[in-house]
Amino acid sequence: MADERSQQQQGGRNVAAVVFDLGGVLIDWDPRHLYRKIFSDDAEMEHFLTRVFSSDWNEQADGGRPTAEITAELCALHPEKLPLIEAYYDRFPEMMKGAIDGTVSVVERLHEKGLPLFVLSNFSAETFPHARRRFAFFERFSGMVISGEVGMKKPEPRIYDLLTERFGLTRAETLFIDDRRDNAAAAREAGWQALHFTSPDLLADDLTRLGLLD
Repeated sequence: MADERSQQQQGGRNVAAVVFDLGGVLIDWDPRHLYRKIFSDDAEMEHFLTRVFSSDWNEQADGGRPTAEITAELCALHPEKLPLIEAYYDRFPEMMKGAIDGTVSVVERLHEKGLPLFVLSNFSAETFPHARRRFAFFERFSGMVISGEVGMKKPEPRIYDLLTERFGLTRAETLFIDDRRDNAAAAREAGWQALHFTSPDLLADDLTRLGLLD
């Protein structure tokens, strides 16, 4: 259970722990960071990323499906695109441009205040180690739930329950930060508090308003 001494008041509700999403919040992840190196034409790149290797396929990996199965199925459907399809997971680290420094700064400030921090992210179990090795900010987190490792993903209600149960958190005292509105809404439905992330500066403003940052 999160230390009661770290609880902060949020309009009559305590925040005893803060949970962060990764992609789009702490990590600048976008397949275009890779495919702009491969395609010379943006329209062709967008066609590939919406009609061939769309986000729906990567979400299957986030849910636990092996990336080799996804690659094989897509190559069978689009054999003329084989090198482009294989690049998706073979060169996955190139999709991560870097950390979102402003959010990392927020993490550091919360950590300095002794507030327990956690990660809840939709991420393939096979590709997550690339991020885990690369970014030092993971040292600031007390625990993580990665969708591909547990075979469920946001916004499924049970993944929110899993995190609170695994780490002994109280739902009403857990604040979630995600760049997708549906994931934030699902957290609220699970009994959490939630913020929709749009930028590091606005996040810092929101956390200051809630009394979590000075």
